[in-house]
Amino acid sequence: MATQYFIGVDVGTASVRAALVDITGKVLTTATKEIKIWNPQPNFYQQSSTNIWEAVVYTVKMVCGTQKVDAGSVKGIGFDATCSLVVADQDGRPLSVCPKGEQECDIIMWMDHRAGEEADFINATKHDILKYYGGGISLEMEPPKLLWLKKHLRSQCWEKLGHAFDLCDFVTWRATGSLTRSVCSTVAKWTYTKDTGFDTDFFKMIGLGELSENKFCKIGENVKPQGRPCLDGLCGQAARELGLKPGTVVSVGILDAHSATIGCLGCKPKGKDVPQLTHRLAMISGTSTCHMLLSEEAIFVPGVWGPNWSTIIPGMWSAEGGQSAAGKLIDYVIETHAAYQEALAEAEKKNMHISDYLYEVLKAEAGRLSQSKVSTLTEHLHVWPDFHGNRSPLADHTLTGMLCGLTLQSDVVSLALLYLATVQSLACGTRHILSEMQASGHTPDIIYVCGGLRKNMLYIQTHADVTGLPVVVPDEKESVLLGSAILAASAAGLHSSIQECMEHMSGPAEITQPDLTVKEFYDRKFTVFLQMYQDQRKYKSIMAGGKVQ
Repeated sequence: MATQYFIGVDVGTASVRAALVDITGKVLTTATKEIKIWNPQPNFYQQSSTNIWEAVVYTVKMVCGTQKVDAGSVKGIGFDATCSLVVADQDGRPLSVCPKGEQECDIIMWMDHRAGEEADFINATKHDILKYYGGGISLEMEPPKLLWLKKHLRSQCWEKLGHAFDLCDFVTWRATGSLTRSVCSTVAKWTYTKDTGFDTDFFKMIGLGELSENKFCKIGENVKPQGRPCLDGLCGQAARELGLKPGTVVSVGILDAHSATIGCLGCKPKGKDVPQLTHRLAMISGTSTCHMLLSEEAIFVPGVWGPNWSTIIPGMWSAEGGQSAAGKLIDYVIETHAAYQEALAEAEKKNMHISDYLYEVLKAEAGRLSQSKVSTLTEHLHVWPDFHGNRSPLADHTLTGMLCGLTLQSDVVSLALLYLATVQSLACGTRHILSEMQASGHTPDIIYVCGGLRKNMLYIQTHADVTGLPVVVPDEKESVLLGSAILAASAAGLHSSIQECMEHMSGPAEITQPDLTVKEFYDRKFTVFLQMYQDQRKYKSIMAGGKVQ
């Protein structure tokens, strides 16, 4: 039988990446193309769909060209993307989302926080549908952003609106001409539900009632599960641009974190039996972090998005916790420290990533102080990590970062200690999310980590130690791309289901066990972590003229 390939395309925050994958799940080659981000004012983050599609074309052609793959041997292509909002007129032409009217910017990015007031207004309605979003919708989701456009860009954008897409659905539309929306995107980010679809009463209540006209055609009257074929495959124009055959199967799209979950949860740790799928937590750790957990039944967790029906595996429910800043926070803490340039120069001399170098500094400092564990170096240094608000389980976008235990020390050692405390705070945030999930009935027994932070051994070991759970890291570093390729294979009929494709196409993994000797230390650290939140609330109350609780 002739060789068959599948292509996975990931439209990320700062780049588009593509991978060519064979039927065993082996990633043969990848290509990356940076995409533009406009940040015209604080909390505004925008992109261009034209710029993104050009990057899609570039990366797909690169992976096929590098391997000299015949177009006919590519049997399917799958797309995932960040949960960003794309707006276009009735003819599919881009509409500007920028107050200054830059036509090129037709995307409000996931991390754009302009719609805080709109999110608060929507949540104040206490509509029953909000129970599927931890009790309150996030300003990172699409209804608040649409309401912002109606309030602030009525004539420029809202009155011309013909189509509003989640980014993954925009890309499949651009590839196939189909207006099909994904169950994943609409359920997770648009308030589509298993029982009612889009709820007309909800959209009327929040001031977006006109979207219900003509069966919600502007936001998606045709919703299908990810991993199913999208229309008749690649349209002629897209096929010519991508260098593939017209009719090549295109999977209905998926959100990036959900794709990564598919790409990593099927991996098998070497020499270790793993629990069933519903006991495996996937952590997609990059710029931000998503905590994904499956269940057979709907489980409601306050402050955690979901339960979402069929957003990952059709027929199963999912819960999504998250941190709005993870890798971005680590980078910020390191790069704004007075000793950053000195540490970077030393890391480059040693041909090391700066995080690996700082880990070596921490080990040396522990040795100098005759401490057996690096972890305990931060006994009196604590960080609250929500520099960009809390996504879950507190679901409070107004929260800010906190530091406790600073001194006048500004050398590389102080940078390393602050780095360690930041990583520990992110792990405590994960423990906080896990504790709320467990209290509501979820039973996570093992953590799978993928994304950029999978390479950070301090991050991996600290998460194992703080949560008390083993942490699995897939050998295949491109979990999100593999996930999209698995969906392409499923849509093309390689195997009978997404789960079966996962079983056949996911590879081996390494496992890190928790160090139980630091459990008591991290129990105390977690107590401090929770107290810091209470302290921040007190400070806000005092400054607002309220009584101290």
